[in-house]
Amino acid sequence: MIRHAFIFARGGSKGLPKKNIKELSGKPLIAYSIEMAKSHDLIDKVFVSTDDSEIKSVSQKYGAEIIDRPMNLATDTAGEFLSWKHAVEYLLKRNDKFDMFISLPATAPLRNAQDITNGIDKFDDETDFVISMTAANRNPFFNMVKQCDDHIDLIFSGDKAITRRQDAPAVFDLTTVIAVSSPLKILQYDSIFQGKVKGVEVPKERAIDIDDEMDFLFAEYLLEGYKNAKR
Repeated sequence: MIRHAFIFARGGSKGLPKKNIKELSGKPLIAYSIEMAKSHDLIDKVFVSTDDSEIKSVSQKYGAEIIDRPMNLATDTAGEFLSWKHAVEYLLKRNDKFDMFISLPATAPLRNAQDITNGIDKFDDETDFVISMTAANRNPFFNMVKQCDDHIDLIFSGDKAITRRQDAPAVFDLTTVIAVSSPLKILQYDSIFQGKVKGVEVPKERAIDIDDEMDFLFAEYLLEGYKNAKR
């Protein structure tokens, strides 16, 4: 089985400008995903799909192969799944055949090798996509509300409203730690939840998804803590 890892990193981040190459605890953010993928025994090649020349340069420095992402797939409104399709088609056209597609976003630098292995192991012939998830801080069955004209109400209210956290069904936040599929499934569907999806749970301390400055600072705090703990 041939497994390729992909990191999709466009240059136009607005929440945190140039976040994919911003220095995080001593190295560019994207380097964490590249290095983790390159060191993993189950991954054969690592690709970075990007439109940005600086991201290309940094990614090549850390050993990734580059897929040039078209500008129309690098806008704020372009869904990333379209870039997945482009990457698969690009490799198949050059006769680089592979069996498993593994997305390892740059925004999840705290993943470890076991998280990747768990995602790969969860994928089977009966599954279209595996995506990572982590236990949610808030539960829509218990402590989340919606705005209703001049008042707020529980999202799930009525005669069977849940009044104890312990009685609420477990719910999860999706994370960007890993997504797994196959080239054929990506070409077959237009979004993940069109297919049969399985979730692989990741602990909160490794599930951070960097979107803004606060996320970045928190990730840096955790990484420095891990470094100090190893000394």
